[in-house]
Amino acid sequence: MKKYIIALFAVLTLAASCQNFLTEDPIMSQSTELTLSDYNGLNKAIAGAYSPLVGSVWYGAFYVLDSEMRAGNAMIPSNTNFQSGRMMTPYYMTYEPSSTSGLWGTAYFVISACNNVINAIDNNAENLVSSSVTTADLNNLKAEALALRALSHFDLLRLYCRLDGSNGEYGVCVITEPQLPTDMPARASVEESFAQVISDLTTAEGLMADNYQRGNVNDKKATFTKTAIQALLARVYLYHKEYAKAADYATKVINCGKYNLWTADEYTSVWGKDVAGDGGEVIFEVYGKQANGYDAYWEGPSHMTNPLGYADCAATAQLTGLFEEGDVRGTKGVRGTDDGKVMFCTDKDQASGGQLWTMKYYGKGEGNATSTPDVSNTIVLRLSEMYLIRAEASVNGAGSTALADLNAIRAARGASLLTSAGKADVALERRLELNFEGHLWFDLDRTGGSISYSDADITRNIDASSKFWALPIPKSQIDINENLKQNPGY
Repeated sequence: MKKYIIALFAVLTLAASCQNFLTEDPIMSQSTELTLSDYNGLNKAIAGAYSPLVGSVWYGAFYVLDSEMRAGNAMIPSNTNFQSGRMMTPYYMTYEPSSTSGLWGTAYFVISACNNVINAIDNNAENLVSSSVTTADLNNLKAEALALRALSHFDLLRLYCRLDGSNGEYGVCVITEPQLPTDMPARASVEESFAQVISDLTTAEGLMADNYQRGNVNDKKATFTKTAIQALLARVYLYHKEYAKAADYATKVINCGKYNLWTADEYTSVWGKDVAGDGGEVIFEVYGKQANGYDAYWEGPSHMTNPLGYADCAATAQLTGLFEEGDVRGTKGVRGTDDGKVMFCTDKDQASGGQLWTMKYYGKGEGNATSTPDVSNTIVLRLSEMYLIRAEASVNGAGSTALADLNAIRAARGASLLTSAGKADVALERRLELNFEGHLWFDLDRTGGSISYSDADITRNIDASSKFWALPIPKSQIDINENLKQNPGY
């Protein structure tokens, strides 16, 4: 009980400052009467727990864009007038404990919020059930909390741990109970970390009703549903090399009837916008809204990839040169002229020397071709990835669908169909389809890959043994926790 009371402050703060981004009628602050002693308070606490996902250290900007920069899909433009200096560390790979991703603290903040809600439901369920609150309602809420906790642990695992099987003792701190400020958790192993993520997701899947959808949200794809949990399980099982389970869960999502592949005509105009109704590819995304205090806004992807914005994150020739003619994913045009028609644009006056910029974060409002910042939704899980997961599982012995799955995507993009499909074909298709969505770096890590290329003013050579596959934990976290071991090499 003592831990519960002390840790309650984190949830109250989160729910009070963040809940507004999900509601139709924005609530900018909550009363101090908000507690975890009733369903309404618990519900608002979990609504608020989604909000930090759109922060600059997570899906609101740098978790995605930095990984593209490290892996060779993105670069700082060579024209120094078209950059603000915000992405120097991932571009030049100068990571140190004092200069690294800040996701560690933010993700554990969300984990803390989820733990308090889960703890309150587990310890007080009989008192929470009423004439208006059923056990099913509590189960759905707990499932959301478990899914958010799993996503948080998993994203920490991807960023700060080796995924190829080396350095297995350096996992994340697995936190499943409310913590005292004096607690100093140690890192679990990578295997133990994966086990917790999988346990949380499978438990959440079993608890959540098939048709559950959080109410009063602007974007119905911005909160967890059972299908979103299953899609995340497909990804986690792929990373864990449980290929049969990855294929099974990907198939569940593909066959559920709720989503369909975007056509070539649709593909250029669907990015970053609010989702209206069912259909389309989006399974789970992070909702961008300026009123959300966590929103990166000026540092959000729609501004970082805008040549008239901060302009720190342009596309590399290495990436844009991979697409064959006719593939809508590689189409090129001029920003302000061809918006919504192509996937890569130059700036209108060519002042950046013809540098190309992704259009996946064009933004939702007006003024997108100008320097005025706009917010953009960030897609976390979508249908194409499920086909790619099943294809990769297939070439690793879990079926025979790889060729059909890759060709389903390629046919929908206007690309030529393949006649065979091996591991290299799957890896290339993942890069083509998921570029600028934050996948390539982690794909190379989990498969023991390497990076070697030259572009503009850098030559990048990162072999499979490089320390950089596991980024350093922030020095501030190491300093306050004597049991927290830093990653090797830093």
